[in-house]
Amino acid sequence: MNYDVYGVGNAIMDLQLRCDDDFLDAIGVEKGVMTLVEEAQQNAVLEALAAHAPHECPGGSAANTVVGVADLGGRAAYAGKTGDDAFGRRYLAAMRELGVVIEAPPARGQTGTCVVLVTPDAQRTMLTHLGVSATLGPEDVDAAEIARAQYVYVEGYLFAGESTRAAALKAVELARAQGVKVALTVSDPFIVDLCRDDFARLIEGRVDLLFCNEIEARALTGLDDPIACARELHRHIANVALTLGRNGSILMHENEVIPVEGVEVEAVDTTGAGDMYAAGVLYGITNGLSWKQAGHLGSHAAAQIVSQLGARLPRPWTREEIEALLD
Repeated sequence: MNYDVYGVGNAIMDLQLRCDDDFLDAIGVEKGVMTLVEEAQQNAVLEALAAHAPHECPGGSAANTVVGVADLGGRAAYAGKTGDDAFGRRYLAAMRELGVVIEAPPARGQTGTCVVLVTPDAQRTMLTHLGVSATLGPEDVDAAEIARAQYVYVEGYLFAGESTRAAALKAVELARAQGVKVALTVSDPFIVDLCRDDFARLIEGRVDLLFCNEIEARALTGLDDPIACARELHRHIANVALTLGRNGSILMHENEVIPVEGVEVEAVDTTGAGDMYAAGVLYGITNGLSWKQAGHLGSHAAAQIVSQLGARLPRPWTREEIEALLD
């Protein structure tokens, strides 16, 4: 079996809960970003919101994207580390049921978890305990599997840890050596500040497609205007996908600025919206769509995610549905 996308990222079980801004203030976390926390802090939050049952979903940024590729009809594989616990067993079973090939063996210890707090304005605030996902290493990246993919997709969060950073760089190295294209998602503005030198080296000739939002693009370039940011990144990277929230996105391909309008929906939860946008673009460009069409598909898929709780499409989309949507 060949793959459209081979993803490399943290294997994290998402536990989604609703709360208000006062609760975020009370627990002292920054709204709208991902914060690494200890298990005890997660447990305290879950206990404080014990009246509400969490919505459980196997996640992680790159995992969300490869599942999205599979749900759109593509073929996907994933390298992520789970624990030999109940969360880990449920994670692997769910990913495989969704059609994603995932072969990295479980490790002794706890599967990573992320408490996702969704406020009434649909913003998501993430409290992540990495667990054994932090032990993902170069030995978990399969050269033969990468050789069967059109794209390797790497999440920026991996650069926050020594072992996971080595796994990400190994995947990039193997892809480049075997003629497989490399896509990188920045993941979070704090990653830019933490790993600027790594990103600078990757951007100079080792990444074929960069995904980022406008805050991340500003952090990378030092510029303010999104189009100026996209143009500056495109000087170094063959293809750029810069998301603008409800205002859509900008694609850069062969020196052309390709604007993609957003899709108006009533926002419920923004968790995974950027991941699903990336899934739409990656599925499109590996399955015969133009860059413009791939951007449109990404926008519609992201809009579906924003309009519901959780980072998964309610059901897979057929090729006929995708073609009708693009028409």
